[in-house]
Amino acid sequence: MLAESELPTELSPFQSVDAAYPVELTRCYDALRRRLPVLIEAEKELAPYVYRSIRDRLKADGTRCLYLDGRASADLPPPPQGASLVGAMIHQIREVVRGAVGERIVVLPHLDILGASGGGGFLGAEARELIPLLYENPEVLWLGFKDPSFPLPQPITNLFPHRESIIGIPRDRLAHLITQREARKLGRGFDPYQLYKHISGLNAVRLRRLLGSLTGEDYPVDPSAAFAQLRTATLSNDVQLPNVSLETDIGGYAQVKERLKQEILAILSAKDKLNDPNQIARLEGLLPRGMIFWGPPGTGKTLFAKAMATALGAAVQIVSGPELKSKWVGESEENLRAVFMRARQSAPSVIVFDELDSFAAARGTYTGSGVEHSMVNQLLTEMDGFRKEELVFVVGTTNFVESLDPALLRPGRFEFALHIPYPNAEDRREILKVHDKRLELQMTEAAIDYAVKRSGEHVPGPSGGTNYSGDHLQALGRQLARTRLREGIEGPTDPAAIDKAIEQYLDLPKLTKSEELVVATHEAGHAITALGCKHVPPIDRISIRGDIGGALGYVQHADRAHRYVVTYAQLRDTICTMFGGREAEALILEDVSIGAGSDLHNATSIAKALVEEYGEEVPELAIGRWALHERDKNHSETTRTRLDNAIAAILEHERARCRAILTEKRGLVIALRDLLLERKVLDRASFAHLVT
Repeated sequence: MLAESELPTELSPFQSVDAAYPVELTRCYDALRRRLPVLIEAEKELAPYVYRSIRDRLKADGTRCLYLDGRASADLPPPPQGASLVGAMIHQIREVVRGAVGERIVVLPHLDILGASGGGGFLGAEARELIPLLYENPEVLWLGFKDPSFPLPQPITNLFPHRESIIGIPRDRLAHLITQREARKLGRGFDPYQLYKHISGLNAVRLRRLLGSLTGEDYPVDPSAAFAQLRTATLSNDVQLPNVSLETDIGGYAQVKERLKQEILAILSAKDKLNDPNQIARLEGLLPRGMIFWGPPGTGKTLFAKAMATALGAAVQIVSGPELKSKWVGESEENLRAVFMRARQSAPSVIVFDELDSFAAARGTYTGSGVEHSMVNQLLTEMDGFRKEELVFVVGTTNFVESLDPALLRPGRFEFALHIPYPNAEDRREILKVHDKRLELQMTEAAIDYAVKRSGEHVPGPSGGTNYSGDHLQALGRQLARTRLREGIEGPTDPAAIDKAIEQYLDLPKLTKSEELVVATHEAGHAITALGCKHVPPIDRISIRGDIGGALGYVQHADRAHRYVVTYAQLRDTICTMFGGREAEALILEDVSIGAGSDLHNATSIAKALVEEYGEEVPELAIGRWALHERDKNHSETTRTRLDNAIAAILEHERARCRAILTEKRGLVIALRDLLLERKVLDRASFAHLVT
């Protein structure tokens, strides 16, 4: 905290620049005194004030400057009539280089405009004319200015051995940039660290302009309105202030939330309570600036990034990885540079690179133009250029973390990896509750329970084959809301509405009675076999409605109690259950459909793994999954025959065991089949009376 009396009473823009950047200005002045050309990177609105501060220091030593901005100068011949502003500046540079300037320092306030590329990374006409002129007379001492948003050709940059970047405001100088009147608008006791996180990306001139425009009463009890006024003014068109609550807007994912809190939010919260600069700097050094949020599509990776930004009071830029890439040389890197520049100007901020793997895949795997390697280098350069006190975080989202360039994942870069998987049952329940409240669905507890159970299956329709993600659950909620609106439903949402929302627009197969009989017999066979195998998880649902893409029917099991340890007995029971459909058809219908083809393929794959990878039957010959492709080279014909016989023995043993279970419980298979034909879909409670 600083006492109000310690703050200045008035500050002009020129005084604020001197107060904000004394170290940078001194370095530039010293370099020029040593006859070193200087290039200053600063925003256009700041550059004139920086120049004046340096000029005043030089003037005190008797050194003069020649300012070349294209306007008429008494020291130079006038430009050709009708010349453009750029043409006039080129003319002035030519006259200076080929004339006599003495000890004067030649100032190029718009060097970025003169050196602009002609598109596609090629030099424009002005740049091609400018570069030889800049090198023509080594006696000329240059002071150049460029805006951070504009790149310079490398030959121009190389001309300047001393380069200074003046972006944002150093935190330790902030106390010198606010007047007593302005501090009164921010409450009692000025806390520069509290203010800094709202305005760290502003330059001194823009900050003074915004502080001067602060409205409201003096010494407000709650200064949040004044901080919000400042914060809003820091945003550009491509940057947004998110409003996503980690607790109320994102359901479930307790472990993911806890890790975010512990690793990021708790450290920042602790930092905000400190006043000692050394302790603050120590905590800032602990924060990971680069993060990878990885997991399947639709699980909320970007939503978590927005929630983190909301908790930090940070702005967000959502950047599509593929959209950054350009066919023009150098333009992709420039796109990246512009993203980081906007982030620093609006800090605290979070940059979210969606589909980071689109340009940051492991080197050697690129299939594009090769620009990806340059983009990765540019990304790392920008991240390495942050000041510690700058609250700029970079989040890369990807479905394939293993495909990312290892250079990105080393400590100090993207060192924080957060896995966001498909939601489990408890996560799905909490996500559904969020959408229930937001969309006013009035879901009963039974409806939520049923929706959790249904969403444990694979997604039906075009997305078939994937698990339900947060996006799928949101789509389910929106479908329920549309149905309620369309049909004028005002009462509670029941379980039947869940089925309707999931299936009403599915192109379900229209089976004949005889086809339904085959499918019902097949699924009943799977179910009864599973009930006879003690290592198979309980059955949650049986359907012959064709409501999962690619399957006319299915048996849905609960999650395994043990997810990480798998035994021989479990795999054997799985193989036995897979024979259930085929053997039931053969036993009861005395014919077999080709619908068992997938079951037989999967059963054979498991049996092969048991023998060749996991060592059952012939453990001395197990060759391991890493060497399967060498099988034919490494084993004799006799050995291969032993392996094949062992696989066949497992398959035949489990097929016979399945046949025995179904023969013993033939009446139960028929009863379950008939119940399926009647109801089409059964949950556990619907057939419990048959098996108890």
